[in-house]
Amino acid sequence: MATNNPAFKNPAFTQPNAQAFAVQTASATELQDMYNRPAAGPVQADRMTVEDTVMKSAIAFGVLVVGAVAGWALGATMPALVFGAAIIGFILAMVNIFKKEPSAPLILAYAAAQGVFVGGISYIFEAMWPGIVVQAVLATLTVVGVTLALFASGKIRASKKATKIFLIAMVGYLVFSLINVGMQMFGLTDNAFGLRSAEIAGIPLGLILGVLCVIMGAYSLVLDFDFIQRGVQNRAPRKFGWSGAFGIMVTVIWLYLEILRMLAITRE
Repeated sequence: MATNNPAFKNPAFTQPNAQAFAVQTASATELQDMYNRPAAGPVQADRMTVEDTVMKSAIAFGVLVVGAVAGWALGATMPALVFGAAIIGFILAMVNIFKKEPSAPLILAYAAAQGVFVGGISYIFEAMWPGIVVQAVLATLTVVGVTLALFASGKIRASKKATKIFLIAMVGYLVFSLINVGMQMFGLTDNAFGLRSAEIAGIPLGLILGVLCVIMGAYSLVLDFDFIQRGVQNRAPRKFGWSGAFGIMVTVIWLYLEILRMLAITRE
């Protein structure tokens, strides 16, 4: 009986009396060689590893830095494009967050867009407060480095209780930020940083919130590191290393911007 299925074009199906496959008997030496071969590692098995995730993170941050250089130049010439990049970056962040599986091109596109925004806003702040960008970069690297060292040594770990507190604090901070932006847009406050410029016992509210944000940013990094660690332990597919890289990048960008704003408030 004839068939149009390509899978059945093999001689084993079209020639019943033909020997489709040659059967070979392995010698004792060949069997020993097969036994001595190293087992497939995580990379060969397409499994997520810490080293591979670090490499993906390095690539993403490399794209971010290139975008930041371009954004720095745009901040001096076409600042409107910088805020356009911020909108694009936000949209790409939402796409990557709600996407079921990670996409390297989308994550790298997010890195590029956010890089342009970070570079542009850094130029604007540097023009107003010279030296502030270097301080913000060093402070961010310090927080990331200390958090990573504490996590690697087992001194800090993510917990259900701490994560609940973190989520509540994040929601509260998000609501405050939306209210603050709304008040600035409708002219209800004329301060450069809105409600953040208000003082409590002589201390700017933005400085208090800045310290809180640094603590939340550090714990967010702990959650990112914990995600990567669990992914490796659970033998997650290698592509989820991009998810780990994306999570770390989002946290570091947010942490840098909050530190930058906190330092600016102290200089007002």
